[in-house]
Amino acid sequence: MPITAQHVSKTVDAYLAEHPDEKDALSALVVALDEAGDSVTSRKEFRGHVTAGAALLRPDGRVLTIEHRALRMWLLPGGHVEDSDTTLADAALRELAEETGISPDRVEPDGGLPLHVDVHWIPANPAKGEPEHLHFDFRYLFRTTADLIELQEEEVTSYSWQFADMLTAEPLRTRVMDATR
Repeated sequence: MPITAQHVSKTVDAYLAEHPDEKDALSALVVALDEAGDSVTSRKEFRGHVTAGAALLRPDGRVLTIEHRALRMWLLPGGHVEDSDTTLADAALRELAEETGISPDRVEPDGGLPLHVDVHWIPANPAKGEPEHLHFDFRYLFRTTADLIELQEEEVTSYSWQFADMLTAEPLRTRVMDATR
């Protein structure tokens, strides 16, 4: 069963219970949930839609980043949810496996809540007929001892294991650093 607005809403509520200071930062997500309902998980919902990402942490305190081909930016592995995903965490794990080749059996989830929920603009993509729109990125923390990467070259051009203090986005940086302790 695809991810529903109810699942997203429950996840947002639980996340905000842990991080009430982020209520304003997630206001666009709350509005999109109210207006779009279950279509908030569809990549064709251009008021904004849900995506899922993975902060993959090794025991040495390094986190995996990938260079996204289309955006030409270094990001955490992640992407759009699919109808086959049953939870946001499942979507993050699937995207991690697809983009990096790291098998889900080599990865351990670290808690049930997202480590961070980020709201950011995605530029228009005329080739795909997509206007500028918001991504509501639910980022989950996973742990691994794996380091062998097999990149999905259609979407990813390179990868790097960076120390957590090299991440620039807050509060993601601080939360990943705290997880290394």
